[in-house]
Amino acid sequence: MYLGFFIDFFMKNVDYIIVGDGYAALFFAHQLIKNNKSFYLFSEGKKSASMVSAGIINPAVLKRFTTFWLAQEQIDSLKKTLSEIETYTQKNYLIDKPILRVFHDEKEKELWLKKSHDVQFLSDDFIELNSVINPFSCGKVNQSARLDVRSFFHDLFNYLDRKGTLIREKFNYSLLNTDSSIYKDFQFKNIVFAEGMGVKDNPFFSEIPVEPNKGHHLEVKLSEKIDEDYTIKKKHFIFPLNDDSYYYGGTYDREQTHQEIDDSAVEKLRDALVEFYPKDFEVLDVEFGFRPTVKDRRPIVGNHPQFQNLYVFNGLGARGILNGNYFAINLYNHLENGEEIHPEVDLKRFQ
Repeated sequence: MYLGFFIDFFMKNVDYIIVGDGYAALFFAHQLIKNNKSFYLFSEGKKSASMVSAGIINPAVLKRFTTFWLAQEQIDSLKKTLSEIETYTQKNYLIDKPILRVFHDEKEKELWLKKSHDVQFLSDDFIELNSVINPFSCGKVNQSARLDVRSFFHDLFNYLDRKGTLIREKFNYSLLNTDSSIYKDFQFKNIVFAEGMGVKDNPFFSEIPVEPNKGHHLEVKLSEKIDEDYTIKKKHFIFPLNDDSYYYGGTYDREQTHQEIDDSAVEKLRDALVEFYPKDFEVLDVEFGFRPTVKDRRPIVGNHPQFQNLYVFNGLGARGILNGNYFAINLYNHLENGEEIHPEVDLKRFQ
């Protein structure tokens, strides 16, 4: 009796444990903060793919000049969420600098104009830039923007740290008691595993069909600054990180899975930058991450077939910000209000 009382006394009762530290984890954490739910977030402290991402908020598919699934709904939802986050971090992380797509030739420009009649995100007003080579001008993506990625993660982790809900350690699956919903000294109602490619080490969800897509980007110093009112894209995106450097990237590679910088990817980025920025530049840094992708281009959200209060939230792909926010809301409403998980992202589609 006394032992049981002792254990109960020192046990921390929480609504949720979140495992992960990318967009999926932090957007779900926001839903818990917003709704006054208790939780702890476990972060291993490594740089996730989210943390080294460009932070592009893009409702258009810039290869085919089309839009994508739920684009307007996701854009609207994200703006609302970022306003909510601003109430406790005192900062809005939305950088209102629209995407300009540099056309490769006249045919691309004509195709863009044709598609703009049906795709609301493609502006039919073309823009010419003086700072980069763009003989066929550029098309503007309406409602596009960027997230201030570095500040977003820095500030949210600091907020969680101050609140005492951030645990900077690797989650130990072997210490999880699924029968009693206990992990170490935590008694929980639900766990959400939002680990990106780290899910492959998770014995409960290692078999979900996510595949790594390796992306490199450069941090470069340009000899002459380019127009900073836009996020410019030809083959890759370029935009200012600070007064001295620019982000340029990123690549997509499903074959390279080693944890090292790939020289060929760096060379491709250099060559592509030279194509439309003919002046001198210096590579200051190279970073890479592994996007968790799914063949059907839909995230994966759902619970374990045996352990009903263990959930996975993964497979956000290259649209981590939009997917992460939108389906964090869907997952929260499922858990707390009985809303159905959207069938196109439900884990059950693979079972």
